[in-house]
Amino acid sequence: MRCRLGDGASVDRSATLGYVYDRDCEPAVIGDDATVRPGTVIYGDVIAGDRLQTGHNALIRERTELGDDVLVGTGVVIDGTATVGSDVSLQTGVYIPSHTTIGSNVFIGPRAVLTNDPYPVRQDVDLAGPTLGEDVSIGANATLLPGVEVGARSFVAAGAVVTEDVPPDTLAVGNPARHEPLPERLEGGNVLA
Repeated sequence: MRCRLGDGASVDRSATLGYVYDRDCEPAVIGDDATVRPGTVIYGDVIAGDRLQTGHNALIRERTELGDDVLVGTGVVIDGTATVGSDVSLQTGVYIPSHTTIGSNVFIGPRAVLTNDPYPVRQDVDLAGPTLGEDVSIGANATLLPGVEVGARSFVAAGAVVTEDVPPDTLAVGNPARHEPLPERLEGGNVLA
């Protein structure tokens, strides 16, 4: 295990930092004031900013970059080769596939699933995860299909299945998700504490 750990970090003894998945991988880099809870595994080639927090049994795979103030909740899986901005909250059980981009100030609710393969094991295709803009909120148990883009300040309702791009400042609701004007009470950016 190899890791460069910032000042003031708290890491549980059962966590694995810098898991060596390839003999040429670089050490993981974890910023200042991190809190890494029991059972968390962070691969080599991960770069995390300051104040990273994980829940229990989180998995952050190789070639993932995380900004500052990111919460990777209990049981979250980031399957590598992903970019996550700053001030992001990934709640319990979220799945983030490879080739996904998440902007800053984003909330993803419990058990939401993002996908990156339009034809699992049926066709050989280039993987493309979703792209989430700044200030996006994703409700619990929502599903986002490969390659969709969710525009800035949009809100995806709980349980929605997003099959096509969501324009900025839009509410996506239902299965398949339909687009509606964003209600006034949901306008503006997220306020993550």
